[in-house]
Amino acid sequence: MDQSTTLDIEALKMTQEQYILASQSIHLQRPGCVAVYPVGLYGWRKRCLYFFLLLLLVIMIVNLALTVWIIKVMNFTVNGMGDLQVSRDGIRLEGISEFLLPLYVNEIQSRKDSPLVLRAESNVTLNARNSQGQLTGQLTVDAEAVEVQCQRLEVRSSNSERLLFSATEEQVSIGTDKLTVTGAEGAVFGHSVETPLIQAVASQDLKLESPTRTLTMEAPRGVEVSARTGGLKALCRKDLHLQSTEGEIFLDADAIRLETLPLGTYAASSGPSSSSPRTQKVYEVCVCPSGKLYLSPAESSSTCQAVSNICLWS
Repeated sequence: MDQSTTLDIEALKMTQEQYILASQSIHLQRPGCVAVYPVGLYGWRKRCLYFFLLLLLVIMIVNLALTVWIIKVMNFTVNGMGDLQVSRDGIRLEGISEFLLPLYVNEIQSRKDSPLVLRAESNVTLNARNSQGQLTGQLTVDAEAVEVQCQRLEVRSSNSERLLFSATEEQVSIGTDKLTVTGAEGAVFGHSVETPLIQAVASQDLKLESPTRTLTMEAPRGVEVSARTGGLKALCRKDLHLQSTEGEIFLDADAIRLETLPLGTYAASSGPSSSSPRTQKVYEVCVCPSGKLYLSPAESSSTCQAVSNICLWS
């Protein structure tokens, strides 16, 4: 055998003890060359990290200083901010407050010794909404008018027990004892008016007028027109109707004057009348079947005739 073969056999010879020790010692690390890498920041990365940390610290200090300054200027306290005091009952504001956005509150109340004033550059609008957010009422106050949009408008007395005024889509009710209109032109009604009494102020005249249409006064149990201290005058352009369907018409006065009544002719059955129109001083008021009034010379008996010229041409 040559020398290389001898070396291979010797290299393959391993005792049993060495094999067992080599197989059981698995926890032992195999010898080898382990690479070592440096851990950490070095160079420009380290300088950038320190710079950002310093910048963050400066920002925190400035932010803290601004927070302290705002608290000092705005006068923040445990109970509120400056003139704004927060309590269990609500929010209390002292002085003039300005709201740039809508304000939602349940109640706005002023102090007992000062009024509540709402001011705006264009208008002041108060809205009321239901649980679904729908608009149920609105009050708008601007430079030209005051507008109210609601289902029912009510004005009550100071103790809220008596209803003074109410308005709905169907009717308007006035609950005061007396309604006084002080305008020079009076009150103008476009449609009918229902009231138990129309009375003028003491020492002033009462005038009911319809310039372009008719004026009608109706009542189921009668209409009474009276003037206690002055005169009563009824003027119309066409016809004046006094009608009673079931009762009578009473004209109660010391003197009743019917002026400018036409003079009717009288055809006596026994010759001409003894009095001429020039000497006649007493006349009789006659009524035609149509209701027209005319004068007829008064005689010992009635001279009213249905065939008078006034009745025939009426």
